[in-house]
Amino acid sequence: MRAESAVVPLPGSRRGGRLELRRFAPSGRSLVIGLALVALAGCSWLVARTTSLFAVDTIAVSGAPPDVAASVRTALASADGTSLLGLNLTRLRAEVEDVPMVASVTFDRAFPHTLAVSVVPERPVAVLRQGADSWLASARGRVLARLEHGARPALPRVWLGKGASIRVGALLDGDPAAAVRAVAPLADRSLPLRVASVKATDDELTLILRSGLEVQLGDGSQLPVKLAIAARIVPSLQEEDAYLDVAVPKRPVAGATLDSQVDPEIEPSTPP
Repeated sequence: MRAESAVVPLPGSRRGGRLELRRFAPSGRSLVIGLALVALAGCSWLVARTTSLFAVDTIAVSGAPPDVAASVRTALASADGTSLLGLNLTRLRAEVEDVPMVASVTFDRAFPHTLAVSVVPERPVAVLRQGADSWLASARGRVLARLEHGARPALPRVWLGKGASIRVGALLDGDPAAAVRAVAPLADRSLPLRVASVKATDDELTLILRSGLEVQLGDGSQLPVKLAIAARIVPSLQEEDAYLDVAVPKRPVAGATLDSQVDPEIEPSTPP
């Protein structure tokens, strides 16, 4: 005797044996409401960008001294009255970084009306000299400003050749850049005697101390180690000593002339 069979219909498959997918689709009313919300959001964004709802009326500068902050606000004058949402921050960043004393900058939209500007200023480390002219230079070799003769007496002098072209805001290259890099660590780790000036060639950097002693650094590599070794040796040198050569940090040499190769009695391999 054959068992009876039964057919169980799938839900919603009453028409032509196909599933009724329409009930899973959004209704026309839902589509209209969704499109209306999207359009409303777009209009709100456009209104916020093009009206005074979030217009900039305050530029708050932090991280910079008053004179630099004033220059930054001047550079950002075009942002005044512009909606915070409509600001071109890439363009504004370039305008602020054109200020010579500014190394980098970040922005924050402080709604409803404030543009917050955080500045990292350049760090002055040397005075560039060319004849009677003077300029201030930063640790990364940027020319920051012209100086009056004799200004910034605590900073070492880097003497430039007659053919060197100097422009405020520009970055140095070649020997002047190497000389500035050589003295930059002195801002954090100074020698016992102040550096008066710097001489730089393609393969030799020399610090001239105010006592007249020359500290020869070689090609400018391993500067922190060389400066640390020089700082330990200088106090032990004799008055007649004219130079200290730390180009090879493990074998410093001092003497009254270039022919007098005297090794200072010091353990130089481990800086303090």
